[in-house]
Amino acid sequence: MTLRPRALASTLLTTFLTSGALIASAGLLSPPAQAAPAVPAAPAAPAASAASASFTPAAPVWGTCSSDTLKQLKAECAKIVVPLDYDHPAGAKIKLAISRIKHTTKDYQGVMLVNPGGPGGSGLGLSVLKLYVPNGGGDTYDWIGFDPRGVGASEPAVSCDPNYFGYDRPRYVPASPALSDAWFTKTDAYTKACAQKNGAILEHLTTRDSAMDMESIRKALGEKKINYYGFSYGTYLGQVYGTLYPKRLRRVVFDGTVDPRKIWYDANLDQDVAFDRNIDIWFGWIAKHDDVYHLGTTLKDVRSRFYKTEERLYRDPVKGKGGNLGGSEWVDAFLYAGYYQTTWTDLAQTFSDFVRKGDVAALEAAYLDANGYGDDNGYAVYLGVQCTDTKTWPEKWSTWERDNWKAFAKAPYETWANAWYNEPCRHWPAKPHKEVKINGKKVKSLLMINETLDAATPYAGSLEVRKRFPKARLIAEPGGTTHSGSLYGNACVDDRIADYLATGKLPKRKSGKRADVECAPLPQPDPSPAAQQKKAGEKAAQPQAKRPTLKDLTGTRGALLHR
Repeated sequence: MTLRPRALASTLLTTFLTSGALIASAGLLSPPAQAAPAVPAAPAAPAASAASASFTPAAPVWGTCSSDTLKQLKAECAKIVVPLDYDHPAGAKIKLAISRIKHTTKDYQGVMLVNPGGPGGSGLGLSVLKLYVPNGGGDTYDWIGFDPRGVGASEPAVSCDPNYFGYDRPRYVPASPALSDAWFTKTDAYTKACAQKNGAILEHLTTRDSAMDMESIRKALGEKKINYYGFSYGTYLGQVYGTLYPKRLRRVVFDGTVDPRKIWYDANLDQDVAFDRNIDIWFGWIAKHDDVYHLGTTLKDVRSRFYKTEERLYRDPVKGKGGNLGGSEWVDAFLYAGYYQTTWTDLAQTFSDFVRKGDVAALEAAYLDANGYGDDNGYAVYLGVQCTDTKTWPEKWSTWERDNWKAFAKAPYETWANAWYNEPCRHWPAKPHKEVKINGKKVKSLLMINETLDAATPYAGSLEVRKRFPKARLIAEPGGTTHSGSLYGNACVDDRIADYLATGKLPKRKSGKRADVECAPLPQPDPSPAAQQKKAGEKAAQPQAKRPTLKDLTGTRGALLHR
């Protein structure tokens, strides 16, 4: 769940692109009572090896993008050839897909690379982020979207089993050895397929590798420095780049900052508790609007209805168009409620319509929107990055079992779903590396944004990164539960981002472990018929905005980008 491929960046992007904003996780498990076979760890590379520093890619040959939307926006696309292994730059090569929307003013402030998170999120279409910075704050940059190595249009693209997230999967909570065995069988088959189908690239998917790719993009574009906008996991990629190449960073925005102390096992356990809190906040909001949803007048009532429905579906799954939907599909269908307030009304209606009317179609649509069924590229890269970024994944199943049962006692909603999502890291077919020790002392400018109840990237991570990056400034949104929601209409936040990008102006840094600026989060949605009618009227009265949707950019509805 830490930064679930398909969870984070997509949802962000979907909501962002459809209404004018943009946005962007991990778990645990494996064979019974046995430790997964030990895999020899790769030695940690120096900050930037001499071999990698000597590599300079060819300049991109810009051409027409395949996306109709990018064509309409006069974007250009290209592929940059980089080493598979930067320690051997003369060896095998891979290709990175990039897009560019050029600056539209006489003043030029360089390139702005954008990463939506994941890891595993496709960022090729995110050059359009330029359109969503208010007050023309992004007009002086060339905006560069890119698919990280292994992702999307980059070559090769990693995939193991496109239908891994199928229907009627085993119960998440392993209440018996048989249930654990069922998941072990499933995840073992997935990692074996990964080994068989992907080859050498699995050894070279770390965040360090992607940071070196960013440096190659900089060189290929002929720029002395880059500017960078990272969402969710993209903030960790930015931290690693800033550690390896601090003098190459100019202006930087982090939205939803990853805690570098918890890469990645501990981050998932923290997320379990945070998502449980946020799903309860959502249940309380539903109860507040019982006149609309009729699911109970108290948080306790709504929560009870939710978990009773989950149990009923485990006992008696319902038939959707693609297969049976059981309790595990029920849990996944509502995951986005823990990420984004913008999903609350639709998901509450799905919850209500299924419980009260037996509407299976809406439930199935919500489930498909939140998982990677039919396309596991995001999930495969997510594992490829997180499983090899660090040596901290426990090898013994007994450790995972102990830690997740402890978390489950406090946070039943997502703990075991998240555990099984990440369990393949116990037997991933590539070596784990020593993680990069994040040091931002030489990065000269950074603006961070975080809602204080963000579940995917808890607020403590932003405070830690603020400490490690002495020139950073942090905008906090107290009480907000949305993950990576900048450029979504909160003027207090978005105008400061625009001003920073335009002028480099940062708020004054305050002393102590706290934010430098506080902005009220966007209000919780009002689902009342009167409010919805007013919203529809306002939308109808406005001229149709010519803003692309995620479907325009990718041909799919998309999901999130992170579990």
